[in-house]
Amino acid sequence: MKILIVDDDWNILEYLKNIFIQSGMEVIIADNGFDALQYIREQQIDLVLTDIAMPDMDGYELYTQIMDYDDTIPVIMMTGFGYDPNHVVVRAKKDGLHDVVFKPFDPDKLILLIKKRIEHRKRINNVIKLKSNYHNKIWIS
Repeated sequence: MKILIVDDDWNILEYLKNIFIQSGMEVIIADNGFDALQYIREQQIDLVLTDIAMPDMDGYELYTQIMDYDDTIPVIMMTGFGYDPNHVVVRAKKDGLHDVVFKPFDPDKLILLIKKRIEHRKRINNVIKLKSNYHNKIWIS
């Protein structure tokens, strides 16, 4: 499992990196959305965990660009803010975001959520592959 963590706070990046490595995950870190997008384009990323409030490119903009590139990549957003009806979390949820974790969070629960999302992505990709193989067989026959 290759996880990309995106946050402008190096303390959070290092904390999460250490937790995920201890649980057997491969971890890449980026302190901004632009670098994160470059990693996504260059490597096989299984899941993105991103902060929402970042300079230059916030988590919502990063989320929409990831979805434009590959809408099967699971994205989990992190925030230290409470509920606000105008917050980007609300917009992202309307655009299909499934998961938001609020800081401070339980690392064990976050790891379980990450594993659940990656498994879900694998099932979706398997269904897509099966459908493609099925349609190819029909076309060839």
